[in-house]
Amino acid sequence: MSTEKTLRVAICGGGISGLCLAVALSQHEHIKVDVWESAERFKELGAGLMVFARTWRIFQLLGLEANFSAATHTKPDPSVGYQFRRSDLGEEGFGWHFVPFPYGCRTFHRAHFLDVFVDGLPPNIVHYGKRLSSYKQDETTAEIILNFTDGSCATCDLLVGCDGIKSTVRKQMFSTMAQREAKPEFLNFVDPKWTGTIAYRGLVPATRLVGPGGERHRTLDSPVMYCGKNQHLVAYAISRGEMVNVVAYLTDPSKENTVPDSFDWVADCDREEVLQTFSSWESEAQVLLNNMQNPTKWNIHKISPLPNAVDGRVVLLGDALHAMGPHLGAGATTAIEDAFILAILLGATSSPDTLDLALAAYEEIRLAQANHIQHLSDEAGHMFELNSSYRERLDDLGPAIARQWSFLADTTPDDEAKRALDYRFRLLNSSDLAWS
Repeated sequence: MSTEKTLRVAICGGGISGLCLAVALSQHEHIKVDVWESAERFKELGAGLMVFARTWRIFQLLGLEANFSAATHTKPDPSVGYQFRRSDLGEEGFGWHFVPFPYGCRTFHRAHFLDVFVDGLPPNIVHYGKRLSSYKQDETTAEIILNFTDGSCATCDLLVGCDGIKSTVRKQMFSTMAQREAKPEFLNFVDPKWTGTIAYRGLVPATRLVGPGGERHRTLDSPVMYCGKNQHLVAYAISRGEMVNVVAYLTDPSKENTVPDSFDWVADCDREEVLQTFSSWESEAQVLLNNMQNPTKWNIHKISPLPNAVDGRVVLLGDALHAMGPHLGAGATTAIEDAFILAILLGATSSPDTLDLALAAYEEIRLAQANHIQHLSDEAGHMFELNSSYRERLDDLGPAIARQWSFLADTTPDDEAKRALDYRFRLLNSSDLAWS
């Protein structure tokens, strides 16, 4: 007769991280999952997304490989990688480095990517129009009471904050810890901070990038990073090759951690603004900018590296835990790995009574890694805009940029899952935690 007790998990937020976790947890019969989503439907902002072999391995382990294969036109070709060009010096730029992805890379439209997780959800676990306003951990029962802005409530054994860079869960967690532990410095982790960077985002139809003689723009066949001083532009094909995703960045390093000059987060913009910002750039970059559809501009924010991922039976995941600059294309994939590791640990947790061990192991394995990738992403952004310690020494800068992605091959998801379970096992058998 089974001794397992139902573990009730509430996931706050239905983005990539929350839905990946929900799909992974739904494979365990002893876990009851509820997803609380503030919007009336699932939606994903932005357009392009890259997935490397490390994340693809997680899809294999979750049984999602075939569905994700159907959502992309790209294959894991070891010869594919980023072409780096110097593009801000006049009419014609020049290539100066190539970073191959021997670990594989596939590109997606974010909406198509999200749909794979949506299609993998069991019925009746999603609750739309539910924006969390606060939560309370009951010290007597150990359950968590969730309060929503519409006046309704719910309870759970574990609350997972997957509610993004503006996370309500993170805000309450660190505000509470600051007061409880008399550490006002914890308030520094509540709100996101502006990086001093604006990103212009848009899509270009592939048909606009094929000449009358059949000549193809290089971004149709390979990701390209166009670099310049305080500016860079990244472009790669998505939507099964029908679109090229274009993001053009402009940074004022002196404004990092200040308040944005004009708009708060995202706004529509005129294509002429984008063209003027990059008016001195090479012609093939201009072709992309001239053909961007409905461009928008974003103030790029991030959060400070966190000292904790867990407080009691509340845990952070994805952008709520490590919202970072987009420069390595690692935000979503890091969130997916968070979800995978947490699901492995909760799957091995047979009772709410030993939940604290799973959360301790999750924090041990994921927090340092997430903060490390966040730091690497920041450094990469400086490198792409010739503002790192390498400045404009391109011969040295190229190999240094390649090393920013080395974390992808340092371990595997299988290795990380084993490390997490081993750490939990050691805690379970520790004399200090014999009570659990």
